[in-house]
Amino acid sequence: MSRTARLRLFLTAATVLAAALITAATELPGFGGSHHPYGERAVAAGLARQTANIVSSVNFDQRAFDTLGEESILFGSVLGAGMLLRLARDEHKRRAAAEPVLPTTRLFGATLLPVTLLVGGYLVAHGQLSPGGGFQGGVALATALHLAYVAADYLVLKRIRPLAVLDVADAIAAGTYAALGLIGLAQGAGYLANTLPLGTFNQLSSSGLVAVINAAVGVEVASGVVVLLAHFLDQAVEIVHRGERR
Repeated sequence: MSRTARLRLFLTAATVLAAALITAATELPGFGGSHHPYGERAVAAGLARQTANIVSSVNFDQRAFDTLGEESILFGSVLGAGMLLRLARDEHKRRAAAEPVLPTTRLFGATLLPVTLLVGGYLVAHGQLSPGGGFQGGVALATALHLAYVAADYLVLKRIRPLAVLDVADAIAAGTYAALGLIGLAQGAGYLANTLPLGTFNQLSSSGLVAVINAAVGVEVASGVVVLLAHFLDQAVEIVHRGERR
């Protein structure tokens, strides 16, 4: 395809998209008004499904299929990065050297690591009840693990990072989300329909399928972020071209 043809294709697509966005925007309720049809329906649907955190209700129930696509993007990114950053023929690994760390930095990391793990676990476990959830809690859990890198060095991070286990956990969690949708089909409803027992409002066991999907997303995000960062850290710290010294 020539450059002119590509430009024409882009301009056509951009014009159609711009027209669609402008048309949709003109149909929105007035900014700052008291009428919010989507919000009112979302809140009512979330409360009807015993889900205190309406954001989680939207993400993992009302538009659970869309969120499945978002989670698949993260999984595909991790998979793609792993393939692109695999060891090339002209590269080899060298053992990373221990690095000196300031005592204050070591204290900072050692203190925050368990706190961050606790916060991340809380965010995932209570995603159906309070602000947070699988995406946010998963990132916090991955961040907690990498505080070992800040407080010590790469060798310490490698020792406490079960990379092979996390690689498998990432794939299993991503597959679990997709498989959970079959529950609704088995019960005669739609794919990813919230057909599990809803429990009692504002309890950990509430919200039916929302809590289960939220937990699967937490595992997938935490594992995926750790695996993704592992590939980049390997490139920066351990992998060198043959004949090159660091």
